[in-house]
Amino acid sequence: MAANQESSVPSQSISSTKVVSAGALLLLVVHGLGRFVYTPLMPRLVADGQLSLSQAADIASWNYLGYLLGALLAIRWATPLLIRRVTPWALALHCVTLLCLTQIDSPLLIGALRLGNGISNGIVFVLVPALVLEWLAAAGRIRTSGLIYLGVGSGLLLSSALVSLSDEHLAGAARWWPAALMSAPIGWWSWRILSSISIPSMPPPHPTNNIVRQRLLDRHSKPLFYAYAGAGLGYILPMTFLPMLASLQLGAASPMVSQSWLIVALAALPSTWLWNRLGSQFGDRNMLVGNYALQLLGVLSAILLPAQWGIGLCSLLVGGSFLGAVLLTQRLARSLQPTQGPRLSAALIALYGCTQLVGPWLVRVGFDYGISLQASLWFGAAALMASFVCMLRVADLRH
Repeated sequence: MAANQESSVPSQSISSTKVVSAGALLLLVVHGLGRFVYTPLMPRLVADGQLSLSQAADIASWNYLGYLLGALLAIRWATPLLIRRVTPWALALHCVTLLCLTQIDSPLLIGALRLGNGISNGIVFVLVPALVLEWLAAAGRIRTSGLIYLGVGSGLLLSSALVSLSDEHLAGAARWWPAALMSAPIGWWSWRILSSISIPSMPPPHPTNNIVRQRLLDRHSKPLFYAYAGAGLGYILPMTFLPMLASLQLGAASPMVSQSWLIVALAALPSTWLWNRLGSQFGDRNMLVGNYALQLLGVLSAILLPAQWGIGLCSLLVGGSFLGAVLLTQRLARSLQPTQGPRLSAALIALYGCTQLVGPWLVRVGFDYGISLQASLWFGAAALMASFVCMLRVADLRH
């Protein structure tokens, strides 16, 4: 009964700006302070002697596995009533795992905690944007939905600042404290806002011929899904290992170890607004073609150019493009399958998470065969080339 009592129109007592901002802050918490804070922390934890390079790569894989599991679990919970129940618990899991990381030195336990943190990330990253997207769609403001990913760009910038500012004062497990302390108040305030909105009723699945006509994978949507799968592998390698690559190639004392992640964050912050606007004006499909071309150019730069220039250009191009790929794909997919709602969002994020999981694993296997971290980026370049080719086969829809 509770789910049926949800309003079929958005609440008029709260602005869409406030709803989008609350959703963005929750993504900042789980993605910026949870997932990607590990990227600038990784070379420091290795330098502190807490982890070896191989252990650091393995721990990244455990986090991405958790992200995938969280996204798959969220598919079953993508209804208004269950979103209200599950999201607070996922946020609590995020906060608890970060707090525990401040006390743990065992690589095995760190991996387990990063697995749990990844699960919380996957759940929130599916359910919160899906909730906001459906609310905005009922309000006739779906074009603003991409702005929720400003939270990811802001989270990257915040994680970079927290790690850099605390660098000389913290070491080992204590390096997790800034992210842990900031997560709880931001998450609590943001969820208070989202839990107060009247959520549009989402249509239940009907055992009719419409299910056949609206399969998630059909001849229109398959190329888009394949392209998104390649994008997950293509972007995750530089987004996980850029500071580590700078440390290996330029030395641990090089300013580029910190600056590479700062460039990523600064490029990501305005990119959400930019890609959202470009997609609205020129078509999401057309902008995705250009987006994957830029990401490919960025990865190739880190492979082929001298380290100082290549890492900087990769940081700029990949950092300025990867969020655009997420928001443009989500919106384009919804136009291809308009009745799927949160289920579609969850499927895309699970697919993205699955291919992201492969990236650190390939690097880890490469180490065993003598393949350098820089050479491992060729896996990402090949995946992004495949994404570019697949996008050329997606129909050009203007909406």
